[in-house]
Amino acid sequence: SSLYFSCFVGDSNAKDKTNRVKYPEGWELIEPTLRELETKMREAENDENDGKRKCEALWPIFRIAHQKSYYIYDLYYRREEISKELYEFCLEQGYADRNIIAKWKKPGYERLCCLRDVPVEINLSSHLALQELPKCYNGFLFV
Repeated sequence: SSLYFSCFVGDSNAKDKTNRVKYPEGWELIEPTLRELETKMREAENDENDGKRKCEALWPIFRIAHQKSYYIYDLYYRREEISKELYEFCLEQGYADRNIIAKWKKPGYERLCCLRDVPVEINLSSHLALQELPKCYNGFLFV
């Protein structure tokens, strides 16, 4: 009888199955902006793409992803308004793209919109060389 009760009602010793994330200090300051950008992202993903080419339909999604990453980058590296812990938390939780932020820190890449437009050339010595400021699709640079 007690086994039946604990299976259906819940056992106090059973593990809590909810995924609780511990938010770092300062999260409450940036959360509204990130939630707003996530809402815009969902709207862009669900938007009708009537008459648009596939790449054109993806532009709003790329733009919003860029905005989220740039927001985190700007708060940490330029304004210095968030802690390293909060910055790392945002990267780990997928609120920002670690790879594009790494490019933004390099000279010449400050206005890069996405990584797919970084041309890679192979030198004779088999090293990869990156051009300084790639042309983005349709000439858009989103900063």
